[in-house]
Amino acid sequence: MPEHTISNEDEGIRLDRWFKRHYPGLNHGALEKLLRTGQIRIDGKRAKAGDRLEAGQAIRIPPQLEISTPAKPAPPPKAASRDADASLMRDMIIYEDASLFVLNKPSGLASQGGSGVARHVDGMLGALQGSKRQRPRLVHRLDRDTSGVMIVARTIPAAAALSESLRRRDARKTYWALVKGVPKPRRGTIKLALAKAGASGEERMEPADEDDAGAKWATTHYAVVDTAAGQYAWVALRPVSGRTHQLRAHMAHLGTPIVGDFKYGGEAAKGMGELKDRLHLHARAIDITNPSGGRLRIEAQLPPHMTHAWQLFGFNADIKSDPFGSEGDR
Repeated sequence: MPEHTISNEDEGIRLDRWFKRHYPGLNHGALEKLLRTGQIRIDGKRAKAGDRLEAGQAIRIPPQLEISTPAKPAPPPKAASRDADASLMRDMIIYEDASLFVLNKPSGLASQGGSGVARHVDGMLGALQGSKRQRPRLVHRLDRDTSGVMIVARTIPAAAALSESLRRRDARKTYWALVKGVPKPRRGTIKLALAKAGASGEERMEPADEDDAGAKWATTHYAVVDTAAGQYAWVALRPVSGRTHQLRAHMAHLGTPIVGDFKYGGEAAKGMGELKDRLHLHARAIDITNPSGGRLRIEAQLPPHMTHAWQLFGFNADIKSDPFGSEGDR
């Protein structure tokens, strides 16, 4: 059967995204059927849609797909664009060692590509590759409008180790949010199943019964750190599970939506005049086993719109204490 060799430009992307890029006429269902029946292989081995590709690997393509010419890869970015990407990525780095980079992702920048997304972290990781053979790769994501800590693995073994830590819930993540109203009680745990609802492109996570189709349990610890006139609260959040939009859906369920989260809070999420109409949710810190040894504990500074809010309300953003302690591990 015909084979295609993975280029440097395609290294690190998922197999299904590679087919979407090079064979846009092949829908997801047809691709899954070809994978299930072993007609598509990587280096002679059966493959899965989520497999990450490495430069130099050979993908076996069924002959019927060769009838149509694969789509031409997108042209490489212009030098000015590459320089801008490299500058942005360097500015985002808050820590690095032999195994990983830690980024402080700005609000408004997507983690990965998608419909209508031209610029994203995953697409700019080549700027961090340097002279290394392996392209850095994401090990987790943040919503486009959520800022803060993101870990990027420098090597395949590091990516595997970090992914395993996240799977085993070894990582402790702490988020900061500004919410409208003050949660009652001021400290607690939200255990609420969530299920996807809404039309394509307008999906949102809704509270659900555990027996509902597609419902998954989601658990979040929360603690009020400070308040402003009883109308706003600075809340620390620690997700135990990692469901889509979990923190946003959980805070809205409490009746205290995150400021700027109009998807889940509607007009109730609109702040006072001096607050920006942007999502006030920040991945503040992470504590995770470092593949290089020991534990990695690191914090990311607030984005400008949240720094403005903290200054407006007199909140102390330099606080170092952990409001959860050991309970945040459960």
